[in-house]
Amino acid sequence: MSTATLTSKGQTTIPKDVREHLGLQPGDRLEFILGEGSVILRPATRRITDLKGFLPKPRRALSLQDMDRALRRRARSE
Repeated sequence: MSTATLTSKGQTTIPKDVREHLGLQPGDRLEFILGEGSVILRPATRRITDLKGFLPKPRRALSLQDMDRALRRRARSE
């Protein structure tokens, strides 16, 4: 079992074995889930597959030519 010490500012260092187990990297966000007498710590980062269905489906499929025309129109208007 890993342990850590809490500082007077409420900070702690997550032990290396826990960081490795969770795949944590510097800059990762964490979630703290409160339970009855316990806390679950897990990465708050998302896998790209978690985003499936996040955006609405396009109204209609666009061809590459349609996209190119739209980009050219936008570039001319700026």
